[in-house]
Amino acid sequence: MSYVPGGTDTAGDHMRRTKIVATIGPASDDPGSLKGLINAGMNVARIGLAHGTLEEHLEKYRRIREAAKALDANVGILADLPGPKVRCAPFPDGGVMFEDGDAVEFVAGEASSDGNTISTDYEHLVADVEVGDRLALGDGNIAFTVEDKTSEKLIARVIRGARVQGRPGLQVPSDRLRITSPTDEDLRFADAFISEGVDMLAISFVRSGHDVRSLGVEPAPRGPLVVAKIETQAAVDNLEGIISASGAVMVARGDLGVDYPLSELPHLQKFIIQRCIARGLPVITATQMLESMVYAPTPTRAEASDVANAVFDGSSAVMLSGETAIGVDPNNAVATMAEICARADREFPHGDWVSNMSAVRESDGDVDPGALTTDSITMAAQRIAYQVGAKAILCLSRTGYTVRSVSRFRPQVPIIGFSPDLRAVRQLSLSWGSAAVKTPERAKAGEMIQDALDHAKRLPWMKTGDRVVVISGNSTSTRATDTLRVMYLT
Repeated sequence: MSYVPGGTDTAGDHMRRTKIVATIGPASDDPGSLKGLINAGMNVARIGLAHGTLEEHLEKYRRIREAAKALDANVGILADLPGPKVRCAPFPDGGVMFEDGDAVEFVAGEASSDGNTISTDYEHLVADVEVGDRLALGDGNIAFTVEDKTSEKLIARVIRGARVQGRPGLQVPSDRLRITSPTDEDLRFADAFISEGVDMLAISFVRSGHDVRSLGVEPAPRGPLVVAKIETQAAVDNLEGIISASGAVMVARGDLGVDYPLSELPHLQKFIIQRCIARGLPVITATQMLESMVYAPTPTRAEASDVANAVFDGSSAVMLSGETAIGVDPNNAVATMAEICARADREFPHGDWVSNMSAVRESDGDVDPGALTTDSITMAAQRIAYQVGAKAILCLSRTGYTVRSVSRFRPQVPIIGFSPDLRAVRQLSLSWGSAAVKTPERAKAGEMIQDALDHAKRLPWMKTGDRVVVISGNSTSTRATDTLRVMYLT
C-alpha cells in the first residue's frame, strides 16, 4: 500500500476532534485578537493568573466572553490558579544567556537576578534544597544541578542552558517545598472567578486528591470543572486519588521534567493520559508544544511530531502557552496547531484505543453500578455507530457526563452533546470529538430527543435518511446513561 498524503476520508472529517487551549496574554488579549484566535481554532481560552492583578484578569475574562458571543462560538474559559510558585527576582532588560557548565548561585531575597546570582522569593530555599537536587527555570528550558551549599546560598552548575528574561518561576523538587496547594491567593482568585461564572479552574502543584477537594467548589456544572495539573512525582504517585477528585487533568511536562528524568516524560505522558481518559476525564497535554513559534512563523519538525504524537496518545486537548500569550503571531500558532491536530486525528487508531480503554476499565476492579451501565452504553454507542454507518452520536446530557463518557472511546463519528445548562455546554469545549449545543428546558425525554434530531437536520453535512445514535439517561436513581436508540433523520 502506498502512502497517501492527507490520509483517507472518514465520516465526520468536517470537524477537528482534538481541542486547542490557547493562553491569552499581551499579544492576544484585545477584542480583535481574541476573535482571530477563535476563528483560527481556539476551543478553550486559558487565563494564567500568576502575573498581573485580579481586576486585570477579570477584564480579560469579560473580553473573551464578549468575543465568543459576537462570533456565536462555544469557547470555554480556563482560569489557571498561580499555585505555590517560587519566583525569581527580575533579570535585566534583554535577559541573560546561561551556557552549559556555568556556575550560578541561588539566594533567597527580592534583589535582582543576573548571570551570576539568582534571587528568589522563597525564604526557605537554602534550607529546603539539598546538594544533588535539580532546579529549573520557566518551563524547564534551563536546568541546574546543586553542587554545594552554605548557610546563605546554593552553588549550582548549568546542565542545560538557554536565555532567560523577566521573572521566571523556579522549579524545585516537589518533595522539598513546604508550600501547599491551594494557597490563600488561589482561594481568593477562585472565589472571584466562580462569581463570574468561569467554566474551568486549574490548580497547580497538586500532590493528592485532598489538594483538589480543598478548593471547595461545587461539582460541575454547578461549579467549574476542576483541572488538576500533574507536575510533580507526588501527583503521579497519587494519580488515582487525584482522578477521583478532579473533573479534568493537565499533563504539565515542564515541571514533571524536574522531578523525573527527561527519558521518562514520554512514558509518563502516555500513562497519565490513558488512566484519566479511561475514567472519563478530559486530558490537556501542555508545555512547549510549538515553542519556537513564540518567535518564528513555523514550528520545528520535532514540534510538529510532538503535537501529532500527543494526539495519538489520546490527548483531549493540546495547549499553547507563550506561543499565543506573547508570540509574534498568535493566530498563526493556533491555525498551525489546528492543522497538525486535524491531520493526526484522521490517523487516530480507533480500534486499538477502544480495546485499550476496555482493558483499563476492567482492571479498575469494583465499579459502581451506575458507572458500569454508562460504560456499557457508551462503548456500545461508538461500536453501533460504526456498524450501522451512523453520521453522529447525539448525547442528551444535563451535566456533560454522558458526552465525556462517549468521548473516551474515541468514536469515528462526531459526538454532539445537548444540555440546557450553559456552563455544561461550555465545559464540553474541552472534550475530544464533541460539539455542544444549549437546548431549552424540557419536561419529557421525547421532546429533548426531538430537539436533538431537529438540530442535527440543520447541520450541512447531515441529510434526510441519515442514521444517528441517540443516547440518554432515564434513571433518576443511578444517574446513569442507560438508553440507546438508532434513529433516522426524517
